[in-house]
Amino acid sequence: MSTLALLVLMLMTLVVMMCLGGLAYLTYRHPQLTAPLSVAGTFAAVFIAVVALVVAR
Repeated sequence: MSTLALLVLMLMTLVVMMCLGGLAYLTYRHPQLTAPLSVAGTFAAVFIAVVALVVAR
């Protein structure tokens, strides 16, 4: 992979991790939405699948 592709992947990872933290915090502050760990876990699983597709390409 080129350096640019690695930098884009790193930036995407940082942004997604910030979104994951924000989503977990939101569900923690408003527990009526859903259980925080299940939402964060689902988001993390989707993120891992997207990264795997990007890296495989």
